[in-house]
Amino acid sequence: MTDEQNWQAPGSQAGDGAGASAGNESLVPPAPQYGEYAPGYGQQQLGYGQQQPGYGQQQPGVTQYGQPGAGFPQQPGWTPPPKPGLIPLRPLSFGTLIGAPFQTLRRNPKITVGAALLLRGIPSIIASVLIFSGIYLLMDRAINATADDRSALMAGAVGGTIVLGLLSAVIDGISNALLQGVIVGEVARGTVGEKLTFRGVWRLVRGRVGALIAWTFLFGLAWFLSAALVAVIAAVLFALGPAGVVGGVLVLIFGFLGLIVLAIWLNTKLVLVPSAIVLERLPIRRAMARSWGLTTGYFWKTFGTVALIAVIVYAVAQIISIPFGLLGGIVGGVFAPTSLSSPDASSFSQVLAGQLGVNLLASVVGAIVGAIMAVVQTSVVALIYIDLRMRKEGLDLQLVRFVEARQTGQDAPDPYLSAPVFTQQPPYPPAPGQYPPSPGSYPPGGSYPPGGSYPPPPPPPPAA
Repeated sequence: MTDEQNWQAPGSQAGDGAGASAGNESLVPPAPQYGEYAPGYGQQQLGYGQQQPGYGQQQPGVTQYGQPGAGFPQQPGWTPPPKPGLIPLRPLSFGTLIGAPFQTLRRNPKITVGAALLLRGIPSIIASVLIFSGIYLLMDRAINATADDRSALMAGAVGGTIVLGLLSAVIDGISNALLQGVIVGEVARGTVGEKLTFRGVWRLVRGRVGALIAWTFLFGLAWFLSAALVAVIAAVLFALGPAGVVGGVLVLIFGFLGLIVLAIWLNTKLVLVPSAIVLERLPIRRAMARSWGLTTGYFWKTFGTVALIAVIVYAVAQIISIPFGLLGGIVGGVFAPTSLSSPDASSFSQVLAGQLGVNLLASVVGAIVGAIMAVVQTSVVALIYIDLRMRKEGLDLQLVRFVEARQTGQDAPDPYLSAPVFTQQPPYPPAPGQYPPSPGSYPPGGSYPPGGSYPPPPPPPPAA
């Protein structure tokens, strides 16, 4: 028989199977009964006579959970990227891009909320007071005038309202440009763990205010002229008579739909211009090219992030402004229910005053909320700029070096002005020859070392 046929289960008797010798029977321990431990249980297998350690004692050669065992080399553990400030110094995920702008508000509220109220909230409140006061005076004068002068005064009131609206747009544009510069600087310095003061903010933004304001008005003027061009073409077609009405309607429909699509595309491609103007100290033209290049390959991610934040901000603003809108709709009926049917013009003035008063209050509250939400919108744009530079140029490595140099007391250059570590354009991998390969890996395209092959050829055999 073979050895497999002579095999017996431990503890079996000699008579249970054939071919078992008496010497082997003496070496086989008896089988344990039900409820008993097997022979040798509680003894170490390392040597005879070594007992199992008691409760709370560690076995020799066995380490605690999570520690490498004896005789095994310790493997290097994964170290997360440093997070000295607002965000971790690595390419950002979509969730980080959405959450970090709201953290900007509470990380340094003296700068973020204070600058929002000072640069945008207060100017918006002043503009709202001027507009609603001017509208009330102009409309009240036109309503209380005689029938002969009412038409002229009403036209003047409409013209004055347009002028006040343009003045409000100018004030809003200037305040928005200043706030963008402040928040971009705060996010950039907060990424490396710094908290700016008002003096530090001014030192960072000083010299870039003119470029920011010029970019804001040039961009707004371009869209205004585009919309005006469509309206003028439609008006010319309408003036041709019934034959041009259909053409004018089509121009209005497709012209403005085309402008909306073009605005979405251009606004996304040029959304990083303020960040490039402030952080890289670039002029407007080069900042436009910079934003265009950084967003190449990341259009939909940039658009989706900015659009989602805009929807959140709009929802918050509407939740706050809706009660004031409802209050303004019923205030006239409560205080002057017969004003619209009464021939007395003073009763209509009461309704106008109440309506404008509620709208003014809503504008003040909206200005405060809008200023705070503008911080969130500007912060997400600055974070997108930093994220794209991390992905394409290795900005995260520059930021880590800056933080390490600062911790050791060394002077380090501004990481946002430093040359890129590498230039990586999709599709991946990077173009050949952009950076040396890691040890043991082949370089892209075999371009490292320059002029040779990788790995190098074996040395020639020694001469005979």
